Amino acid sequence: MTESDLQLVRDLPALAFQAMLVFARIGAAAMLLPGLGEQEIPARIRLSLALAITAALLPGLPSAPDDTAEAARLVAQEVVAGLWFGGLARLAALALAIAGQAIAALIGLQGMMVSDPEIGGQATAMARAFGLVSAVLVLGTGLHAVALRALADTYVVLPAGAPLPLGTVAGSVAQAGAASLSLALRLAAPFVIAAVVLNIALGLLSRLVPQVQTFFVVVPGQILAGLALLALLAPAMLLTYGAALSQAFMALPGAR
Repeated sequence: MTESDLQLVRDLPALAFQAMLVFARIGAAAMLLPGLGEQEIPARIRLSLALAITAALLPGLPSAPDDTAEAARLVAQEVVAGLWFGGLARLAALALAIAGQAIAALIGLQGMMVSDPEIGGQATAMARAFGLVSAVLVLGTGLHAVALRALADTYVVLPAGAPLPLGTVAGSVAQAGAASLSLALRLAAPFVIAAVVLNIALGLLSRLVPQVQTFFVVVPGQILAGLALLALLAPAMLLTYGAALSQAFMALPGAR
């Protein structure tokens, strides 16, 4: 065995620990990244992507500490950092699904429930469809590449082994959640106005013509009118959502 082989054997523990650190952050983020972290994408593909990025980011990381507890702390910190990054991107992408959930309730389709792996429970069929549209939009516009570049550059913003700024992490997550909810409400605003006008009209109709069974007459029309309004506004909604999503991805830690 040559000297270079012996040196490689001696360096294997440090390399293994460095690979574990990178994979902890990259793997945690890959579970949540929009487009790439969807449950419909096979786990093998997501794992292969995380391993490929891990191999590219190995140089320049801290070596394994002698203390096992310190090593475990570093790995756990990297997992939290990855979840933080992926969570920020996921919160931005959830706005369209939240808007779909609200729109379904407003136009009378709240009873059509399906399993939603993103939420971990039941959601309306429209919310699930909007969530899939969001994933297609991320992949189709190349925003997933923006997220991956930002994820690689998080080692400049937050080097491996550096203390995690918990105040900044909590503040950014709260801000991202508020921005996502605000965007969802803006997307659903026309349907809120339409629902208010419709309910006022139904109230007047029931007072003027009490014998009319407004529920059986109006509900089918409400659904048809809501779907027609959705078809009319869908292009503008997607443009607004795409612009806001691009802005949110460019504001991710490490993005430039």
